[in-house]
Amino acid sequence: MNASIRKFLNEEDGVTALEYGLLAAVIAGVIIAIGGKEITDFFQKLFSNLTDLADKAAGVAP
Repeated sequence: MNASIRKFLNEEDGVTALEYGLLAAVIAGVIIAIGGKEITDFFQKLFSNLTDLADKAAGVAP
């Protein structure tokens, strides 16, 4: 039992995954902080175009 507790405390796989997750979150936050307006404009235009395309496919008049 004591050996299994020591093995668990020495294992670093979970810590590495957590560090990568935190790093990805920080990078995403920086990207959003720097280019927030451009990202918002991009997605608004994207979804507007997709809506128009879906309306045309469904035969809905604009």
